[in-house]
Amino acid sequence: MRFPPCLNLDLLVLNNDDLFVNDNNEHAVLSVSDLNREARITIEDHFREVWVLGEMSNFARPRSGHWYFTLKDEKAQVRCAMFANRNRTTQMQPGDGQLVLLRGRVSLYEGRGEFQVIVDYMEAAGEGALRQAFDKLKDKLAAEGLFAEANKRPLPQFPEHVAILTSETGAAFRDIRAVLQRRYPSLNLTLIPCLVQGDQAEADLLRALSAGLTLKPDVIVLTRGGGSLEDLWSFNSETLARAIYASTIPIVSAVGHEIDFTIADFVADVRAPTPSAAAELISPDAAELLSEFADFEQHLTTMFRHYLEHQHLRVENSLLQIADPQAALETYLEKVSGFQQRTQRALKARITHLALQTHGLAQRLGSIGPRARIKTQHENLVVTISRMKLTLEQHLEQQREHVGQQARMLHNLSPLPTIDRGYGLVTNEDGRVVSSRAEVSSGDTLTTYVQDGSIRSVVDDTNPKTLTDSTG
Repeated sequence: MRFPPCLNLDLLVLNNDDLFVNDNNEHAVLSVSDLNREARITIEDHFREVWVLGEMSNFARPRSGHWYFTLKDEKAQVRCAMFANRNRTTQMQPGDGQLVLLRGRVSLYEGRGEFQVIVDYMEAAGEGALRQAFDKLKDKLAAEGLFAEANKRPLPQFPEHVAILTSETGAAFRDIRAVLQRRYPSLNLTLIPCLVQGDQAEADLLRALSAGLTLKPDVIVLTRGGGSLEDLWSFNSETLARAIYASTIPIVSAVGHEIDFTIADFVADVRAPTPSAAAELISPDAAELLSEFADFEQHLTTMFRHYLEHQHLRVENSLLQIADPQAALETYLEKVSGFQQRTQRALKARITHLALQTHGLAQRLGSIGPRARIKTQHENLVVTISRMKLTLEQHLEQQREHVGQQARMLHNLSPLPTIDRGYGLVTNEDGRVVSSRAEVSSGDTLTTYVQDGSIRSVVDDTNPKTLTDSTG
């Protein structure tokens, strides 16, 4: 933005000898009101528009909505006023101590004879350079054709997948999701979180855009809430603008509020004033679609009924004009019957088709409700319980087989089967099994366990003769 040069007038001197002399060469006497009015007119004629940089102080905002403050530097100060119809569009919150750049006209408040500036535009002083850079880049890209309407891609009428590039903690995504859940709940949304403010935001926006293009959605929405020119500066990147222009997927830019414009807004295929407005632009209204289908079905039914009535009237008129009523009647009845059948079949097929479409839409709308999810989860739970029951039974059967094998093994290792075949188990007084004659002495008491009980005996003598020797 280029600022017009200010008039450099050190002092405007009113010479009484030259300006305030009447025709009789006598000094004219002015009232205070006349003097202030002449001074105001003279000042306003010389200062049409000025740009002034200074520090704000003594800021006041009365109930009228007007802003009154003093603008000062190291050596001087001047009173300023910015009326409510102008300050509504200011994108900053003024306060004492701020360095501001303002544009206005110089005037004089006649009631008090106070020199003042009537402000019609104001911004933080740092935004001046940003606006110059913004305008320079805007002119450059416009000259290259990046903003041309002929290069913009249309939005799909019925998108199925939309990628949203914004901060995951901001209100923009919540606003878009709320509107889409109301208007078109079957739309699939993918949030690609990214920075939307700060030094790293430009690189993160480019990364998010690349990720969004990889997903190949039907539409990409680039969005964030409002802010100052500095807050929105990452959306004024030339690199981001060229990436948006090169996209093969339609891109909607919804950055800031209605009064905010960024380079991304100009190069995008569609610019939305707010995130909620972007959601409405990319989505049809499901309720309106169902209503249109119902109206179309009713209109089609009425049209066919009227057509049939008209054909019946034509038949009746023809019957009155034919020479041989019987033959003509039979001929026309056949034609009418065939036509009626075809019409009914066509009407039935059309109504069936519309009913299927309506049913399909109703199912799609119903699929987002909790009932279908609860039914699916219940079915999954029943299947899981059945599987767990079958697994438990199989595990129990395996344990039974294992216990049986262990029991058979213990039975084979037990001396009881051997005892049942006529052998005995001999233990000493300590209860230890005696397997050798060396373990006993004459006079020891032994217990022999047989099949039906036990036998206590006292050792008289031991003999080295073995069982083999006895049987041999």
